[in-house]
Amino acid sequence: MNLNRPLPNILVTGTPGVGKSTISKKLAERTKFAWREVSKLAEEHNCLDEYDAEYQCPFLNEDKLLDIMEGMMAKGGNIVDYHGCEFFPERWFDGVFVIRTNNTTLYDRLSARGYTGKKLEDNIQCEIFETLLEEAQSSYKPEIIMQLQNETPEQLQENIEKIIEWIERWKEQNI
Repeated sequence: MNLNRPLPNILVTGTPGVGKSTISKKLAERTKFAWREVSKLAEEHNCLDEYDAEYQCPFLNEDKLLDIMEGMMAKGGNIVDYHGCEFFPERWFDGVFVIRTNNTTLYDRLSARGYTGKKLEDNIQCEIFETLLEEAQSSYKPEIIMQLQNETPEQLQENIEKIIEWIERWKEQNI
């Protein structure tokens, strides 16, 4: 959905630990797009509410965050990196990339981050039941959603190349 943007906006989403930030960082380096780490934006702009002791993280004030991001998104050329997607306006994104990882790899990555108990279990369940993929599918048009497996360094590189190719095709079709 091009709203007269010179560059597309893309969303990189998926369960924590699948590699969203690694992909987003490398994409931003290669494309010179702005990497919008939603968790960092929320922290920088005081969009965090009370703390959730069970999940050991604060609640996100989505409305405040969206108000802050609106101007950034209008210009295009953004890579939005977040584990949720249903609250973002559909008009913001031209491409939605759902990153997936097998459960063994995900378990190892999350354990290495210090995830334990319910937080670890719920994130693994989230990946098993394709929660983030379903969230993307219910929030955006199917033609803008792409699912990418991300377990190995080779897959990481392939995913970055696929997204860059997608950006180039978008530019050819929309500029």
